[in-house]
Amino acid sequence: MISMQPNLCHLLLSLVLLSVSCSKPKEVASLTAKALISEKVTELYATGTAETHNELTYEGAMDMFTVSEKKILATRHWSFEVNVPVTVSVMRSKKQRHLPFWLEENGFEKTSMEVSNEMTDYEVWQKQFDRGSVGLGINGLENYKYHYFVCVTPQFPNETLQISNIYPENQFIGTMDNGAFTYHDWDELVLFDVPEKLKGQQLLTTVRGRGTESHLVDAFRITKFPSSQKADQVMLTWSDDPATSVDIQWRTATSVQQGSVFYRPIGSPDSLKVPAQKSQMEDLRLANDRHTHRFTAKIRDLNPGTTYEYKLNTQAQWPEEQHFGTPSDDDSFSFIWYGDAHYSPDWGTIANQAFRSHPDAAFHAVAGDLVSDGLHRDQWDELFAYSERIISQKPFMNVLGNHDNRMGLGAHMYRDLFSYPDNGPSNIPQEHTYSFDYKNALFLMIDATSRDELQTEWIEQQLKSSNATWKFAMFHFPPYNWEEPYTNIQKEWIPLFDKYHVDMVFSGHIHYYMRSNPMYDGKVVDHHSQGTSYIISIGIPSGPKEIGEEDYAATRKSEGQFYQVIKIDGKTLTYSAIDAEENVIDEVTLSK
Repeated sequence: MISMQPNLCHLLLSLVLLSVSCSKPKEVASLTAKALISEKVTELYATGTAETHNELTYEGAMDMFTVSEKKILATRHWSFEVNVPVTVSVMRSKKQRHLPFWLEENGFEKTSMEVSNEMTDYEVWQKQFDRGSVGLGINGLENYKYHYFVCVTPQFPNETLQISNIYPENQFIGTMDNGAFTYHDWDELVLFDVPEKLKGQQLLTTVRGRGTESHLVDAFRITKFPSSQKADQVMLTWSDDPATSVDIQWRTATSVQQGSVFYRPIGSPDSLKVPAQKSQMEDLRLANDRHTHRFTAKIRDLNPGTTYEYKLNTQAQWPEEQHFGTPSDDDSFSFIWYGDAHYSPDWGTIANQAFRSHPDAAFHAVAGDLVSDGLHRDQWDELFAYSERIISQKPFMNVLGNHDNRMGLGAHMYRDLFSYPDNGPSNIPQEHTYSFDYKNALFLMIDATSRDELQTEWIEQQLKSSNATWKFAMFHFPPYNWEEPYTNIQKEWIPLFDKYHVDMVFSGHIHYYMRSNPMYDGKVVDHHSQGTSYIISIGIPSGPKEIGEEDYAATRKSEGQFYQVIKIDGKTLTYSAIDAEENVIDEVTLSK
């Protein structure tokens, strides 16, 4: 095999990219920096492999861009208009290896001022602008995690500053001062040691993940499970009444243009056909599977208490493992839930163990952090590969964790992958928070990564209108835990759980196991009929570690991985937590 030194690779790559740009002139007048990076990635994929792409150095990446393209990178990452002459301050982390190339080139000067938060110190760079447009550049090409932020003030104190036409949209504008947010997706990370000269200025923050928009150095990934013409990731969910409906989702390569599902009661010679809706998913930096097609077929008007088999239009036979059941009209059922999965094969092992040991469970659910980066589709590919036998037979009903809704960039990949009820609060993204009834139980599936107070009214409406015997809530952040209690959840939601008697709350995030005694108003009470049990679990191996005191805890485990089975028979509930060796480490029975 012939190998080339990295510098030679970069030279040849630059020549190839130069020939591409020379042979096909492009209109760059309206390109944003983000769009330009996307075009460059497309050109990169025309040469080499993901391995050679990841040999790209910072200098080699900069050499990919022409002078006019560098101007786009320098001015069209973040822009706005001002109505008066201003001084713009850019706060740039001192830990960042490469100074954003455009700061000095665009006339910014480093001052003696610094600003800090608990994670890093920031240099202050300044430049004066006339009234009109202000254009700022990319954070860098290496995806440094602490993006710069900005404050703006009029050059003449008697003038009133108005900032408008901001790109990207939905810009948060605050006031520069001690205690101000550094990033508007991380309200715990606040500024201190703000110089007096900067206090009171208009503060423009961004989200932590914005640096990914220009990420080229060590940016490219490979999925172990690329798509093909053969359908895979076949998965069941509910977006409507579980008694009469089911949604079936699957993945193919983009060469497959149409999809449909055939289904029938087991034993019936006659089948029905439902067409599937197609969508295209993109993971720009997934080098061997950038685009895939996702299909969703929504089956309605099913008969309760019936077992169905199904096949996709690409399948000649009826696969033995593709079937689902609708609930009967009795009040007996079970379900399985897990703490954090983080796309781990260890989670896949215990999940399949739970599936084999409890084949009658109606559905499986993860209380957030299904993966470690929700915008990396290769991680979702692994999660689905490890659970394929489960999710093709049992609905997979989950909630978002902070790793699924990543770094302020949203959870669009999660939404693209799962079909859930759109009955949640109107002021957060649909299908992030939702509810469903299964037999005599209500399930509130809540997005704890969205603002708590925006969901309080919806939670009360759901609980107030429910006649369910059993009420459960699942969300990622545990309100009670030894490490970082979530006091805002305690303030916003727990009074409602008390008022309407939610039986159990399921969470993850803190990697250990804990079941509380029944609690009301933050205090332990004598009997389940008087309060709620709060449970934390972890679906991957964790510990051992020291954990602090929790006087409300009934059972705790600082080491291990677990799954939980809840069995309901009318007004009796049996809860069991089971470890990877199939030992029951916690069990309780409740009656009403």
